[in-house]
Amino acid sequence: MKRKLLWLTLALAMAAQAATREPGTALPRELMPLQQQTQAAHLAADVLSRYHYKAVPLDDAMSTKIFDRYLKALDPEKIFFVQTDIDRLSGLRGTLADAILKEDLSGPFAIFNLYVQRAYERLADARSLLSDGFDFQQKEDYQYEREKEPWLTSAGEMHDLWRKRVKNDWLRLKLAGQDDKAIVQTLDRRYNNALKRIGQLTSEDAFQAFMNAYTTAIEPHTNYFGPRAAEEFDISMKLSLVGVGAVLAEIDDFATVRELMPGGPAALSHQLKVGDRIVGVAQGEKAAMTDVVGWRLDDTVALIRGAADSTVVLDVLPANAGPDGKHRLVSLIRKKITLEDQSAKKSVLTVAEGSGTRRIGVISLPAFYQDFAAREKGDPNFKSASRDVARLLHELKAEKVDGVLVDLRDNGGGAMDEAIQLTGLFVGKGPVVQERGVKGNISVGSSTKEQIAWNGPLGVLINRGSASASEIFAAAIQDYGRGLVIGERSFGKGTVQTMVDLDQITEHDKAGFGELKFTIAQFFRINGGTTQLRGVTPDISFPTAAKEADFGESSLDNALPWMQIQAVDYSAANALGALEPTLLTRHDARVKKTFLCLEDDIAEFTFQRQKNLISLNEAERRQERDVREARLASCDVNAGTAKGARENLLTRKLPRNAGLLDDGLQPSERSLAAERADKDARKSARDTLLEEAVNILGDEATLLAPKGGFAARQTLPISPAADKKSGEAVCRGVC
Repeated sequence: MKRKLLWLTLALAMAAQAATREPGTALPRELMPLQQQTQAAHLAADVLSRYHYKAVPLDDAMSTKIFDRYLKALDPEKIFFVQTDIDRLSGLRGTLADAILKEDLSGPFAIFNLYVQRAYERLADARSLLSDGFDFQQKEDYQYEREKEPWLTSAGEMHDLWRKRVKNDWLRLKLAGQDDKAIVQTLDRRYNNALKRIGQLTSEDAFQAFMNAYTTAIEPHTNYFGPRAAEEFDISMKLSLVGVGAVLAEIDDFATVRELMPGGPAALSHQLKVGDRIVGVAQGEKAAMTDVVGWRLDDTVALIRGAADSTVVLDVLPANAGPDGKHRLVSLIRKKITLEDQSAKKSVLTVAEGSGTRRIGVISLPAFYQDFAAREKGDPNFKSASRDVARLLHELKAEKVDGVLVDLRDNGGGAMDEAIQLTGLFVGKGPVVQERGVKGNISVGSSTKEQIAWNGPLGVLINRGSASASEIFAAAIQDYGRGLVIGERSFGKGTVQTMVDLDQITEHDKAGFGELKFTIAQFFRINGGTTQLRGVTPDISFPTAAKEADFGESSLDNALPWMQIQAVDYSAANALGALEPTLLTRHDARVKKTFLCLEDDIAEFTFQRQKNLISLNEAERRQERDVREARLASCDVNAGTAKGARENLLTRKLPRNAGLLDDGLQPSERSLAAERADKDARKSARDTLLEEAVNILGDEATLLAPKGGFAARQTLPISPAADKKSGEAVCRGVC
């Protein structure tokens, strides 16, 4: 009863504040929990308390953790709530466990509704600031990252923060060459679109945010997925969906065709073009048309997807037509679409070696994907990362490459079994990873491959974004001495997750409860160590801007600890041990020149991150921009690889407010042609780190074939005594 009275008091306070706002800033409707959500929360708690690797009671202490994570998830940069809001909400701090167990989510939803109110107020305030303009001759700074700062204490402080945010947005556009009239139009549209998105939030958004505050309070890699989010996760794992093969973007209230996927129904029909706007969707030739103008993009996409071989009819406003232009109806048959852009890919790079050359095959693997459902049904052609890589290795062998580099940068993991089978392509049959379950039982995941697909020079390129399954593979290659691990220290995630469909547990007829991804085990290297917290340390390290305290498993406050178990019986090849000193010497000699600009980039990035301030004075900003761009231009001229270094580091990692080569626009504000041009430029930009990794492989190939012939294949003395009883690790483990 006390909790309900507290929630009622909070709701009345919110209503009173809403009544005092300026006209034209009416709030979106108040969100309320659905019955299936309250039931799903309780069911999820039951599952997690019984089967999670780290058992944590749902008590008052957990309530406090959930409360803090919920606020952090809603307002990570502390730009919406003020301290008085936090004080008002603090009465709910100890009630969130009961909210789950007693199936009463009014408290969590009250927090979310206050967040919606504050976000709406801040964005409305931002729009109001555009009418007066700004003085860019003043000397003042803007702090763009506030996660570690205290909550602001008053509405006045919050207004001043947003004044600086808007001023910075304006200045970025001004520095990019826009005049004041165009800037006002761009920013007014931006903030208005943000207000519309706030108004489109649903109870599913509120519930998922709260549930993930709960699940991540247990352990960082435990998550709740609502029905739609679960569908998206499944698509990301199997790299396929049933639809029409059109990539859509939300532009000015329209679901706009951004790209047509080759071989998909939309491309084959020749009836849709990039820039076309979808204004209606019907489920068949004679079905009623649903108007989707102004809809959330995910809602429109859900209507367009459907069962294979079914018909969907699209009401299309052509790209070159005005708002009142003539529409056309496009009828398409939905088909299975494979997301080839996210699949493994190969390329061949040439390295000069004295008077000759070496050809290095590069396999880029963005994730360890697998179509679990197709595999379970016995589909012989199920989508699989290791199967795709095996095919690419066969093609590279036919192209007579001298070495193979597996590029796992920013590969966050995926199916554990794929990491095991991928390792088997290079080491054959034997143990790959150890797994410690909830009860402390240890099993060994082993490759069953009798034949090695590639036994020549091998490298694995990793960075701080390489996690989980990537670390299993890199660690196994390193432990066996099979290849060189090159790059940055990896993420440090040494845990195994599984997916549980809550509807299946309850035998629910309709998808409504969602799914849980939660940790069931910790994995260990075959040498007994673990990648947890410490990651995989490269044999040859590259400069890095990634600060371990800010990014990676070790930066997470409730990550599982590092530990060690007994090694399994395996035999390592030592063929590379004698080569490493020479490889390092050659590497060091090269990077004295090629990494100069990269090291300057890292120094600039580190300086900007530590400074955490940006000037709002136009003259100072122009001077800072000119100095940076002159330095980068000098790098382009004096070191041919610098452009790639800038692409891979600065453009991707600097805060978006840093003003470096900045057009001031958000992706949805650029033309589709500009977006495509930018995408093409990124693809064609030279990649300094990749080039150096290829050079290292070229050196290895030369050292193994000193007379310039085809690089000798390594015969690895691997005859591991695998644990025959354990077989593979969890085949559907997601890590």
